[in-house]
Amino acid sequence: MTDSTKAFLILANGQVFEGKSFGAEGCVIGETVFTTGMNGYLETLTDPSYYGQIVTQTFPLIGNYGVISKDFESADIHVKGYIVRSVCEIPSNFRCEYDLDSFLAARKIIGLSGIDTRALTKILRETGVMNGMIVSGDSEEAKSVLKSLKSESEKEKLLKKIKSYKIKNAVESVTCSAAKIEEPADVVFKESAEYRFVPVRSDGTKENDPVAAMKDGKGKKVVLWDFGAKANIRRELLKRGFEVVTVSGAATADEILALKPDGIMLSNGPGDPKENKGIIAEIKKLAKSGVPIFGICLGHQLLALAMGADTSKLKYGHRGANQPVKYLASGRVYISSQNHGYAVKNDTLPSGAVLSFVNTNDGTCEGIVYTKIPAFSVQFHPEACSGPLDTGFLFDDFVRLINNHAYFKGFEAEFKRIDSIKYFAKTIKGTSKKSSKKSL
Repeated sequence: MTDSTKAFLILANGQVFEGKSFGAEGCVIGETVFTTGMNGYLETLTDPSYYGQIVTQTFPLIGNYGVISKDFESADIHVKGYIVRSVCEIPSNFRCEYDLDSFLAARKIIGLSGIDTRALTKILRETGVMNGMIVSGDSEEAKSVLKSLKSESEKEKLLKKIKSYKIKNAVESVTCSAAKIEEPADVVFKESAEYRFVPVRSDGTKENDPVAAMKDGKGKKVVLWDFGAKANIRRELLKRGFEVVTVSGAATADEILALKPDGIMLSNGPGDPKENKGIIAEIKKLAKSGVPIFGICLGHQLLALAMGADTSKLKYGHRGANQPVKYLASGRVYISSQNHGYAVKNDTLPSGAVLSFVNTNDGTCEGIVYTKIPAFSVQFHPEACSGPLDTGFLFDDFVRLINNHAYFKGFEAEFKRIDSIKYFAKTIKGTSKKSSKKSL
């Protein structure tokens, strides 16, 4: 490996990983996170929710089907840096347009490969998400950074700089980036049907007939309030027959209501939800309007904050396509796609807010139904692409709520929330006591 192809990850705790450079070269600081998705790397790279973050893929081989622009969630890459164990140099797929290395280089995104991503992930799980810096190439800046690692005083200054990084103006930086790749409803449904990405009902069956899929949403208008929306949210709304009007994160409640919407979608997005005080204030106004609301990810958190709940930062977040969530109305567990570092605190839900989904790994809030206003929200992504599709029926629930504002009025959580971490800790403790008594 030549010096020009060497690349390094410097964590805020001082640990250094040496690997190989791909994509662009240079130096970049970001919040280092990991995602467990086995595929869908294009959606990850173009998901605005990853703004400001250096993303690590835990799956070892990335880039094997190349770059396919039709699979983008927005018009650009939003990650600060990208880390993989091994990057595929010769992708193979009939839809492939070019390789991942070229994609990152063209978008000026620095990539790092060849490091032990399992070791890095274990660090992030044990110590929590932390800032990091990727250094690659032989520029003067890169040489200066690497030189500082050899001096304790200079290294201390560098780590202080890395630690001080904070994601700022997140929503303002990514809003309406997905709107640049919007397509009309007929095109969306035709392409979705070609790859069997059609609406999925609550019983798990797929609706291949566009007329049947769009029947109940036809003639209804939904305003998509874009805080960094994934393009597939709009596609799923279009597949249900809605007319979708996208507005930026800077829109006001009055501007949204002036469009006379039948429903309002609060999109996903990046950053700390509490920083969006202006948006939260506008959502409070919308909640009083009587217009049905559906929130996803950041939209879920913002709606909860507007209604009086609180949020907190998770140790290392939920990022991946294998997160189990339990629907408390039926007791059924679904596999979901997630990408978030914050969560609504269960014990802060106000009157009229019922916990509807929980994460079965750690018991955190994954969904809320509001019984006093026509609104509901989920922390995960029911529009997930490349999957799983298990919870796509929530878009059908949005259709039903728009057609019947009292749809969730009598909602009840029939099943209890179980915190798996505490449950298994208690079980293990009990088993250990029994084993000790037997050995005596």
